[in-house]
Amino acid sequence: MTSRTVALDAQLHAYLLDIGLTEHPVLAELRSFTAGHRLAKMQIAPEQGQLMRWLLKLTGARRYLEVGVFTGYSALSAALAMGEAGRVTACDVSETFTAIAREYWQKAGVADRVDLRMGPALDTLKALIAEGEAGRFDFAFIDADKPSYPAYLDACHTLVRPGGIIAVDNVFLSGRVVSPQAGDPPGVALMHAFNAALVHDERFEMCVVPVGDGLTLLTRR
Repeated sequence: MTSRTVALDAQLHAYLLDIGLTEHPVLAELRSFTAGHRLAKMQIAPEQGQLMRWLLKLTGARRYLEVGVFTGYSALSAALAMGEAGRVTACDVSETFTAIAREYWQKAGVADRVDLRMGPALDTLKALIAEGEAGRFDFAFIDADKPSYPAYLDACHTLVRPGGIIAVDNVFLSGRVVSPQAGDPPGVALMHAFNAALVHDERFEMCVVPVGDGLTLLTRR
């Protein structure tokens, strides 16, 4: 028994993956490929992908919205979890990163389930609202530029149905968010304020999960 979350050293983390990770072969291949990338830290942790797949299956989600694709691991996780009836709408600005994502989506046989929309994510989210997509998504995942998180959250609140889930990544920022310092990137203080505001945001029920770099799960009221 313990009154606080156990810290994961390398050995315990490896054990967690050994006993708790069931991963499609193409997901494992993509994760291995991305591990060699200079920006590999931008990929979600495999146990986080496992949690999100579990939530998607648990809730019977069929429409998933993603803000920030990188090399496509989280979008691929969602497409596989939702099955042939599921549809992913993914927003990103990088042709370089998403070219990798497209390759692995094709390899996994889910490319036809992913609507990749290139351009500033907030523009894409506004366009989706204008297209009549408000309240039609079951699950949204925000994992992009931190200063835009409040705007992304507002848009996702409109696009996700009541009772749907919004997952917000990197709410810990490797621990820097606890006490922002003068020399920190602007996103640190902004995330600190964003986290503080969510506690009192009556639009959602919330739960912060210490997985990966911190994941906040929100249910839209």
